Amino acid sequence: MIELLIKCKLMCLIIISDTSYNLVGYSATFTIANKCTTTIWPGILSNAGTDQLPTTGFALGPGESNTFSVPTSWSGRLWGRTLCSQDSTTGKFSCLTGDCGSSAVECAGGGAAPPATLAEFTLNGAGGLDFYDVSLVDGYNLPMLVVPEGGTGGNCTTTGCVVDLNSGCPSELKVTASDEGVACKSACEAFGEPQYCCSGAYATPDTCKPSSYSQFFKNACPKAYSYAYDDGTSTFTCASANYIITFCPAPSTSIMKVRTKCGHIVVSHFKLLIKTCNNKEHVIELINISSF
Repeated sequence: MIELLIKCKLMCLIIISDTSYNLVGYSATFTIANKCTTTIWPGILSNAGTDQLPTTGFALGPGESNTFSVPTSWSGRLWGRTLCSQDSTTGKFSCLTGDCGSSAVECAGGGAAPPATLAEFTLNGAGGLDFYDVSLVDGYNLPMLVVPEGGTGGNCTTTGCVVDLNSGCPSELKVTASDEGVACKSACEAFGEPQYCCSGAYATPDTCKPSSYSQFFKNACPKAYSYAYDDGTSTFTCASANYIITFCPAPSTSIMKVRTKCGHIVVSHFKLLIKTCNNKEHVIELINISSF
């Protein structure tokens, strides 16, 4: 009887220990929400050396959300895949934008094929702070918003890109399907030039400067990364927060670009940019209903 009682106590201690470990091992929750009018397939890639999340990809219908725990010190990225389908013959799953190359809904270690809007996280980093950003460095495919909840310290604020850039994307960067814009490439992907990719002789903050193409992204989404060295206005920090990542948050106003005989006019939900024939630019601020 005593021996059985001891075994029971040991087992109970082990169970308690395991439960305690799991509670300590998870520091935050991520809620991924889809406010788009169509189904999207979020993808998740954990960085090398960090714990894996319970899923690496799933479907989210319009209005649906998925909440899960995130390990302490996790780092990685999340994005949305669009226009996905499964081949009826081969069973291969693929997406027109953001595809991760796994041939399945779960990305299983595959990253997003550009162009894709990215949310990037490093939890419990320097000073115990979470570092997070929304990046358009690899291009854009969906509006995205990251909202920290319950956090303290640092620059703990909302970031993202809520504007639909696909319709107003410059023609040389635009990805189309059925004559409609579905994504917007970065200049690096479109042209492969070192000055756009911040590589070679342009691999430092002093030599790699914003281009007219990265400025297109920055004007529309001031808090998002527009090129590799856009850290100053695009990286945010927070401690002990949970995060809500929303695709197609409101407002999701399109950017419209109207070409004239020489020059062009760009209209967004917060700004009117007029580029005249002598290449001068005039910016007229409209009603600023969003700072993202």
